[in-house]
Amino acid sequence: MLTKKRILFIANEMSPYLELTEFSETVNRLAIKANENGFEVRCIMPRFGVINERRHRLHEVVRLSGINVSVGNDDYPLQIKVASLPNARLQVYFLDNEDLFKRKFIFHDEGEKWFEDNDLRTVFFCKGALETVKKFGWPPDIIHCSGWMTGLIPLYQKTAYKKEPVFSHSKVIYTIGNNSHKEKLGDDFLKIASISSFVKEKDLEPFKDGTTNAMMRGGATYADAITFGAEKVDKKLVEEFGKVKGKKVLTYNAESDLTDYLQLYHDLTK
Repeated sequence: MLTKKRILFIANEMSPYLELTEFSETVNRLAIKANENGFEVRCIMPRFGVINERRHRLHEVVRLSGINVSVGNDDYPLQIKVASLPNARLQVYFLDNEDLFKRKFIFHDEGEKWFEDNDLRTVFFCKGALETVKKFGWPPDIIHCSGWMTGLIPLYQKTAYKKEPVFSHSKVIYTIGNNSHKEKLGDDFLKIASISSFVKEKDLEPFKDGTTNAMMRGGATYADAITFGAEKVDKKLVEEFGKVKGKKVLTYNAESDLTDYLQLYHDLTK
C-alpha cells in the first residue's frame, strides 16, 4: 500500500477564518482539493484576535501544549488550537500567544497605526509553525507557504531546521501575492529573524529592506518552487521570479481549477 504524500499549508489567511486577499479562498480550495486527491493535508495559520473561536469551533490541543518559542532573548508560550475545516475532513491549526495575537486587530491598531511588534509576531509565527510540526512528528513532503508573514519559513527550513529529521525530505513552495502594506518591519527585524547560529547574516540579505515585498522576495529566494497567487504583483518580483533557473514556477491563472497546483505537488514529490 502506497503511503499518502503529506502537504502542510502555512498561511497568513485562510477562508473562512480570515479573508484579507483573494488567496485566502484559494488556500481553502487547495487544501480541500489536495485532500480529495490522495494527499494527507494539514494547515497552520495565526490565531489573530479577530478570528471568532466560538463560531469556528476552535479548541486548544492539550497534547501540544508546553511549547515555548524563543525569539531574541525571550521565550514566548505557544498555544495551539485546532478546528475542522467546514465540509472537509482535515485539520486547521491556529498558533496563538497572549501578548502577540489576542488583540482584536491584525497588523494595524484602531487608528490604522502599524504594530511595532509585527516583526516579533512574524518571527514567532514562522518559528512556531516549524516547532509545531516537530511536535506533531508529522514529516511533510510539501510545505506550501503563502502570505508575506510566512516568508522566513523557506529560509529556516534550509538553515536552522536543516538537520531536523521531520524536514529532511520536505520541499517548499512559496506563493507570491499582492502587497497591501507600505510599512516596514522595524530596525531590529534582521536581528530578531536570526533565530540560530545556522542563520547567517548573508542568508538574510533578501529580507534586508524589511518590507512585506522583501518578505516575499526572501520566501521565493529559498523556496524550491514559486507560484504567483494574484494578478497584481509587484513588477520587480515578477521580473525576478517569473522565470528562475532550476525552479518550477507557476504563473497566475485566474481561471485555474487548481489542477496545475496538484501537478506541481506531484512533480516535487517524485
